[in-house]
Amino acid sequence: MTTIPVIDFSKLYGEERAQTLAQISKGCEEWGFFQLVNHGIPVELLERVKKVGGECFKLEREEVFNKSRAVNLLNEFVESNKNGKVENVDWEDVFLLTDDNHNQWPSNTPQFKETMKEYRSEVKKLAERVMEVMDENLGLSKGYIKKAFNNNNNGAFFGTKVSHYPPCPHPEKVNGLRAHTDAGGVILLFQDDQVDGLQILKDGQWIDVPPIPNAIVINTGDQIEVLSNGKYKSVWHRVLSKPDGNRRSIASFYNPSLKATISPAPELLLVEEKKVDQLIATYPTFVFGNYMNVYNEQKFLPKEPRFQAVAAI
Repeated sequence: MTTIPVIDFSKLYGEERAQTLAQISKGCEEWGFFQLVNHGIPVELLERVKKVGGECFKLEREEVFNKSRAVNLLNEFVESNKNGKVENVDWEDVFLLTDDNHNQWPSNTPQFKETMKEYRSEVKKLAERVMEVMDENLGLSKGYIKKAFNNNNNGAFFGTKVSHYPPCPHPEKVNGLRAHTDAGGVILLFQDDQVDGLQILKDGQWIDVPPIPNAIVINTGDQIEVLSNGKYKSVWHRVLSKPDGNRRSIASFYNPSLKATISPAPELLLVEEKKVDQLIATYPTFVFGNYMNVYNEQKFLPKEPRFQAVAAI
C-alpha cells in the first residue's frame, strides 16, 4: 500500500542528517506532501490546541455552520432527489487567524487566543526550519526562500486556517473540500488524530494521508513549485466529507508578501546544451499579489493556466 513519507525531523540534527535530508528531498520531489514527527513543537502545546479548537467549534461555530449555505444547499439537493454532487460548496467550517486580525479571533473560548498565538509562533519557526532544509536540498544559499518571500522586509504572510469538517448526513453528495493546489509557499497542517479524509493525487490515484497523533503534515504550494523551477511540485489534494466524526484541520501558510516578485531561482535554471549563456525558465516571473488575484478566480481549476494568466499581466 502506498503511503506518504513519514520523517523524523529530530534526526536532522544527528548522525542521520544526510539520510533525513534525502527523505525530505524525496518528499518534496516525488510527493509534494510528507509528515513530520519529532518536529520540536511541544506535545503539551498541541494537546492544548486540540482542546481549544474543539471547544471553539462547539461554543462559537457549530450553530453558525448548521445555518450555513453548505447545509442549506445539501438539504435542498437531497429533497429534490438530484443525482451527483452539490457543486461550488464545501462541507467545511473555516476561519482565518493572522497577526492583523487579532480582534476578530474567537473571543468566547477560554484560552483560545493565548494558545493559538503560542502555536502560531512555534509552527512559524518550524516553517522557517523546513524552508532552510529546502534551500540546502536545492543548492540555494541559506535563507533564500525566506528572503524571496519577505520581499526586502515587506513581510511574508503567515496565516492559520482553522477548519472543522462536521459529520455529514450524505457524504456521497458533497465534498469536504474540493480538489485544489495551494497558492502559496509552505503549508503546515495539524490534522485530526482520528478522523481521516485528506487525500492527495499521485500518479492518477487518490491516496489517503493517514492521521498520526501530533504529526505535522507539510506540503509545498504553487510558489515553491515556481521557485524550484518545477523540481518540487504543488500537488492536488482534497478532503472527503464523512458520516462520523468532526475532523479538525489547522493549516498554517507561510506565503510570500503580496508585493514579492516570484520567479525560478537563477541557480536552478537549465542551461541549454552548448548555449551556456541562455538560461531556460519553465515558469514565468510575476508579483505574488497578481497570482492571488488569478488563483481566487481559478482555485479549483487546472493549475497550468494560472501560470499562463499571471504571465500575461
